Amino acid sequence: MQRRASRTLLMHALRATSRVLLLLATDVAAFLMARLALGVVQTSHKLEPLDAATRWAVPPLGSAGGWQMGAALVVGLLIAGAYHSGDDWRSSRRIFSGVLLAVGLVLWRDLWLRGIAPVIFHYVTAVVGLSASVMVSRALLDRIIARLIRMPAFHSPAERVMLVGDPDDPSCKRVRERLEHFGVLEVVGWVSPHVPVLPDVPGPDRTEAILGSVDDLWNVLQHNSVDTVVMCSLVDDEQLKLLMEAVVSAGVRLLAVSRYDRIGWVRPSPISYRSLSFMELTVPSLRAQQLWVKRGMDLVCAGLGLLFISPLLTLIAIAIKLDSRGPVFFAQERVGQGGRTFRMLKFRTMRVGADAEKAKLAHLNTSGDARLFKIPNDPRVTRVGALLRKWSLDELPQLFNVMRGEMSLVGPRPFFESDLANYHEHHFGRLGALPGITGLWQVSGRSSITDFEEVVRLDCEYIHRWSLWLDLEILLKTLPAVLRRTGAY
Repeated sequence: MQRRASRTLLMHALRATSRVLLLLATDVAAFLMARLALGVVQTSHKLEPLDAATRWAVPPLGSAGGWQMGAALVVGLLIAGAYHSGDDWRSSRRIFSGVLLAVGLVLWRDLWLRGIAPVIFHYVTAVVGLSASVMVSRALLDRIIARLIRMPAFHSPAERVMLVGDPDDPSCKRVRERLEHFGVLEVVGWVSPHVPVLPDVPGPDRTEAILGSVDDLWNVLQHNSVDTVVMCSLVDDEQLKLLMEAVVSAGVRLLAVSRYDRIGWVRPSPISYRSLSFMELTVPSLRAQQLWVKRGMDLVCAGLGLLFISPLLTLIAIAIKLDSRGPVFFAQERVGQGGRTFRMLKFRTMRVGADAEKAKLAHLNTSGDARLFKIPNDPRVTRVGALLRKWSLDELPQLFNVMRGEMSLVGPRPFFESDLANYHEHHFGRLGALPGITGLWQVSGRSSITDFEEVVRLDCEYIHRWSLWLDLEILLKTLPAVLRRTGAY
């Protein structure tokens, strides 16, 4: 087994080296394609009427197309972890982070030579173009590899994997299916954590045999050529020690599935606390520094948003006053984070006294749930109000709520205080974050989702999975959801 270890280690090294070299070649090709496209835009005679605008919007070849940018791209992706093993090379977040760093390294000198305005504009266009080129190239590489490995002519030696666990355990079956789906491998068999276990033959529901127990691992590895051992079940301390000793001697890679992988919204991370090693299972929304970053982004975006759309807000206010009698804004008591109430602002879309008519129209509520009061073609809505609701423009004044710290740009939608009386225990989880102008529920269907349990599930999923990237993803999906007008009334 130890004599075979050097060959096993060499196979792992060759796979890792091949992966890095292939990714490097793909990224260089992506850079050259982006450079070619940039050159076409800069030199095309068809763009001569727009020459001034083109020179302003498109980075010059010297700063964005030179060898410095190519080298910086590789360095940025390397620092961002886009060449790591596993699925990190497929991560859009890592690719985008690497490109952000690479373009910043190259254009930093230009910031002092050409002024801040053109450099910032060139920075944005270069990041967008280069990120798109790298992501598309890597996606194509992924598809090409998936096709080639299924062709006999390109069949490389499959990675031989042995699983530690019970093959009849649903979680172990899921691990087995995921491994097979995402990579070319050959499952040699299973090792059971239970003792004593005699080797068996594959049953009708599985194709791999149980080769033995963990206590017999040395003998199992000796008689089976294995590259990787995947531990998908819990083992005790003695068995773990034996596992480590055996795989180190055999030169075999050992992977362990987290015992907390079923809690999909928890991100286990190793930390040291009081000189002891732990896996931290705190969700991101409970980390104070993350909340400060989210609040900072809310203030900046809401402030800039109010500044840029102030003419639109003025036009809407005038239209509301000309269309119907009553105030421009409508303030309503809603429940926010921790059950605290606040006055949420909206443009008025209904006639004055509409709240008093709610009980009379309860039979028209399409959701059948008083906590989700939704009426298509609501007779209380004014002509301008219908247009504002159609395009979700009535929500814009909530930017003032964001500035006051009562709401966030992204979060669970605030509900009425009277609804709390009908909440069950798990419903209160959606009050664990600041309410938002938009959220996971809104981009998943808006008013077309009429099941309150589904609304709660989406809101809690957002809180558990929260990250700045998720906020950005929801914000980017909000505009298409508004334009589709699905479920908007």
